[in-house]
Amino acid sequence: MAIELVDERKAGRLLAVEDRRVVGFIAYFVLAAEPRALVAVHTVVEPGHDGRGIGGDLVKGFYGMAAAEGVPVVPLCPYAAAWAAKHPDRAPAAPAAVVEAARAQLEQDADLW
Repeated sequence: MAIELVDERKAGRLLAVEDRRVVGFIAYFVLAAEPRALVAVHTVVEPGHDGRGIGGDLVKGFYGMAAAEGVPVVPLCPYAAAWAAKHPDRAPAAPAAVVEAARAQLEQDADLW
């Protein structure tokens, strides 16, 4: 069955949905300061669904979502950062100042995690 990606912006989740069930997600937030960015903080694939490429599909979709919005991605999530390092052609690096702003916002608001 195909995986559908569903953005739940208010909840800060990009969901991977299969047969109406969530099988994985990226927890993220939108950088409050200009310039805006999407900040990935955690990638989860539910037990029993690993090894199917769902995590990679989520990160690829997250970068696609950011590109469509014209904003960079800050991959603070280790999985998203590793994926980005392996796919630099699909995951452009965010400017250093944006990365620092994202880290500062996360440190100020633990609820973003």
